[in-house]
Amino acid sequence: MTKPDLLMMGAYPDRDMEALSSAYRLHKRWEFGPEELSASARPLIRAIATRGDLGVDTQTLEILPHLEIIACYGVGVDAIDLDTARRRGVRVTNTPDVLNGDVADLAIGLALAAMRRIPAGDAHVRSGDWAKGNLALTPRLHGKKLGIAGLGRIGSTVARRFSGFDMDIGYYGRSPHKDVPHRFFDDLTALAAWADLLVLTLPGGAATQKIVGKEVLQALGPEGYLVNVSRGTTVDEEALLQALEARTIAGAGLDVFWNEPRIDPRFARLDNVVLQPHLGSATTETRRAMGQLVRDNLAAHFAGLPLLTPVI
Repeated sequence: MTKPDLLMMGAYPDRDMEALSSAYRLHKRWEFGPEELSASARPLIRAIATRGDLGVDTQTLEILPHLEIIACYGVGVDAIDLDTARRRGVRVTNTPDVLNGDVADLAIGLALAAMRRIPAGDAHVRSGDWAKGNLALTPRLHGKKLGIAGLGRIGSTVARRFSGFDMDIGYYGRSPHKDVPHRFFDDLTALAAWADLLVLTLPGGAATQKIVGKEVLQALGPEGYLVNVSRGTTVDEEALLQALEARTIAGAGLDVFWNEPRIDPRFARLDNVVLQPHLGSATTETRRAMGQLVRDNLAAHFAGLPLLTPVI
């Protein structure tokens, strides 16, 4: 039986590449440009495997007349042209749920690292400066007020994780969730003004672009901390950099940025921000589960079975 043709927008881990190559005839986008996919190959491609950071652009969708499905390795699909996919009748899947716990774990790690200044403490010991004196006191995490922007799958897991720190929890969203004991805010600025720590777990896309701007950061205030494990686009980075530089907020822990991986160099000069290279789901266990879910969605599609995690 002829293998279906699969266009890969970017490389996956070796174990996933091996599994995909045994089931599909692969066309590796990183080995050629968008105009270099041959005219003879374009009609053959029935599926695309991509990543959340790469997505699928309109041009690629338009040159593949027999495309049936896009399988995304990641939760975020804001980099995929969903409108064109929907118009073309192309199915889209992603990999939700399997990464919720890891992202929530990292949110806690970033909050602790930023508020308790863990990187600074590590540097203090390594440099030998501990013998010269102690670092300044820091605020504690437990017992604070936690605001979560976006109480979806990841946000709900963040709330459960942080509840072990005896925190008062509030959340922002379009509408309150049933059977959720946490305080609901329909205004993000109001949530920021109430919270000591604001954690962003919002989806990307036009609706949330720069939703955290100058007004929200001013409301968070000089004793407030921001943690972003969602999308870099959800924050107005110029406003954030100004707030960190002027210390109109106390600090931040960031896993996502605009222009990843070539982020604004001003972040590296700040001592009140903890930086991570978009590692929310980057554990061995979760990446293995994400790759399996991509393959399972593709296999279900070509077997004529219901998709496991459809987006459209």
